[in-house]
Amino acid sequence: MTSFDQTDRRLLALLQQDARMPVVAIAAELGLSRATVSARIERLRATGAIRRFTIELGAPEADDMVRAVMMIELQGPKARGVVARLRRMRQVSDLYSTNGAWDLVARIEAGSLVEFDRVLGDIREIQGVLNSETCLLLARAGG
Repeated sequence: MTSFDQTDRRLLALLQQDARMPVVAIAAELGLSRATVSARIERLRATGAIRRFTIELGAPEADDMVRAVMMIELQGPKARGVVARLRRMRQVSDLYSTNGAWDLVARIEAGSLVEFDRVLGDIREIQGVLNSETCLLLARAGG
C-alpha cells in the first residue's frame, strides 16, 4: 500500500476538484515547481493512486440524473452471462461483486424516471437474475 504525505493529499484533492487543472496552477497552489508537481503526478499514476482522469457533469444536467444502487442475487451457473450483459448496459456505471445476501451491486444512472424504470425491468429479466433490491440515491451527503 502506498503512503501519501500531506503534499500528495493536497495534490490529489486539487485534481479531484478539477482533473484538468494545469500543472502550473497546481504548482502555484502547492508552492512547488512545475517539474516537482509533474514528477509527483507521474509517481501517483505509476503506483495506481491515480487511475484515470475524468469529468463529472455540472448542473443542471447532472442534477436531473436518476441514480441508484441495485443489489442483485444471481443464479450461480449463469453469473458470468449476467455480468457480461450488465457491463454492456450504458446505464450501469459501476458493477461490483460482493459478499453476503447479494452477489452484485450495480450503480445505475439514467436520464429520467421512465428510462430508469425500463433499465430496472431489463435487468430483472436477464436470465440468471434471481432477486434484486434497488435504492434511489437522493442527495450527496455532506454537501
